[in-house]
Amino acid sequence: MLCQALCRFGQKLVRRRTLEQPVAETARSLTTLDIVALGMEHTMNIIVYILPGEVARDKAGPSIVICFLVAGLTSVLTGLTYAEISSRVPHSGSSYLYSYVTVGELGAFITGWNLLLVNTVYASIVTQAWILVFDNVFGNQIFQMLHDSISLNVSRVFADVLVFFVVFLVLLFIGFLTWKIRQLPVVTKVFTLMKIIVLIFVIIAGFIKGDLHNWQLTEEDYIKAGLNDTSGLGPLGSGGFMPFGFEGILRGAATCLYTFVGFTFIITRVEEAKNPQHSIPRGIVISLFICLLVYFGVFSALTLMVPYYQLQRGSTLPEAFLHIGWTPAYYVVAFVFLCLSINSFDFIFHIQRVIHMMAQDGLLFPVLARIQTGTKIPIVATVIFGIIALVIVFFFGLTDLLSFMSLGPLLSFSLLVFGVLIVRYQPEMHNGGNEAEVQDGNREVVAEKLTLQGLLFPGSSIPTPLSSRVVYVCSSLLVLLIILLCLVLAQWPVLLSGDPVWISVVVVLLVLITGLTGVIWRQPQSSTPLYFKVPALPFLSVLSIFMNVYLMMQMTAGTWAILCVWMLIGFAIYFSYGIQHSLVN
Repeated sequence: MLCQALCRFGQKLVRRRTLEQPVAETARSLTTLDIVALGMEHTMNIIVYILPGEVARDKAGPSIVICFLVAGLTSVLTGLTYAEISSRVPHSGSSYLYSYVTVGELGAFITGWNLLLVNTVYASIVTQAWILVFDNVFGNQIFQMLHDSISLNVSRVFADVLVFFVVFLVLLFIGFLTWKIRQLPVVTKVFTLMKIIVLIFVIIAGFIKGDLHNWQLTEEDYIKAGLNDTSGLGPLGSGGFMPFGFEGILRGAATCLYTFVGFTFIITRVEEAKNPQHSIPRGIVISLFICLLVYFGVFSALTLMVPYYQLQRGSTLPEAFLHIGWTPAYYVVAFVFLCLSINSFDFIFHIQRVIHMMAQDGLLFPVLARIQTGTKIPIVATVIFGIIALVIVFFFGLTDLLSFMSLGPLLSFSLLVFGVLIVRYQPEMHNGGNEAEVQDGNREVVAEKLTLQGLLFPGSSIPTPLSSRVVYVCSSLLVLLIILLCLVLAQWPVLLSGDPVWISVVVVLLVLITGLTGVIWRQPQSSTPLYFKVPALPFLSVLSIFMNVYLMMQMTAGTWAILCVWMLIGFAIYFSYGIQHSLVN
């Protein structure tokens, strides 16, 4: 009885949502170029202002360019997964919907719950970035006057929170006013083109005014500049191109990954694409590669113009022009990005979309999706997540928030890659995979025999219930082994010391991972015709999961604390309400 109860409980956690209803016909006007522009517009956002000051200055130095290559490669591998799912599920939605139809209900809840917090944290970061950039443009006078006037009655900390709240409301209001305008493809392409022009200008300026010596700094340069490890700037590293070593590159890559997450916004406009099976996969991959090239050029130019230890927190990118004496360029770059980064406050619409979908599916309380009749805004959800944003600003620093902006997506990416790995090896399900077919499938599993020869040389050329069960079990074990491997590799200084015990553990884990990957590779894949499929499956999927998990291991304790507290709250909601009220149930 206990075993059957556990099996039924486990089946509830992995039950999937079927999308049988035809997509409602809408005005399909988006071409591939529009899709590419949409992905690039959301990727090239205001985060580029503050990221160099947090990553290059304290984590990676000039090797931030390598951080972006690693983060970009990780995002491209995940982008291939999104491209296949978009070919398989041509519905507008989000990572939450994709997880629901591939991984199952628990994975979808984890993804959706993380999306809510990621967008809330993003609101906090964008507000702080606007405050820093806007205040720096006016010589740190505007907000200083606000602080002085507010602090007469309240403490400095609450004055900071009040300033944050006021700017938050102003930007939110502007975001609502410009929402409809920014949905037009022409506006999207114009904004994207202007951003690219500004970033190309930064690249050209960097290669004109840059000094290659800034990639070869030594301790003598620090001494000449009057700096040392006890200065107010903090530890400066050991000099050279990688002043913080290999560990700094990994930590920097983990933080930089969020800059590529903008491609996920493409899937929210699937139903507006003229030919979604073609344009969505192409748009995802092309926008990722272009953004990777642009970011590589921008941060190469930035670290050539300014020694990494002189990068200032806040509006790092515009202030580089003050360092080289191009004051007019400082104001131009700052104002252009302030004007073009209004789309950064689309977060409220993405929160609204995810809450609406999760509430409709019965995983969240319906009151959260209740929309005010006049404003079309979910008032309850907006107020709750606005309060959460204020709490986050009050208790957590910018470094932890930037790291979490990558941790949440990395977790969602890993779940989706795992889902595609499972779905590709599943037998064809007709009529939505009804209960009668599932029962027939169970009888077929009993009839089939699992043998060692059958694992490596399956007798069928198409997926069977047994082969899909083999892939599911092997993939689950594979993920567990990859997590263990990443935990061991996180202790890489011990491995470099030549400790035979740790090296033996790594070798054993690699052998097991290789063996399980080989078993999955030998199983028959689904022959469903799709415009795009992830190539070299399961090898690229295994590599993608490994890179995602390993970057997650580089996060700070504060970042993991945010995730753990948030997930505990989410699991309490899901297991007390969602699992029983789910529509799939």
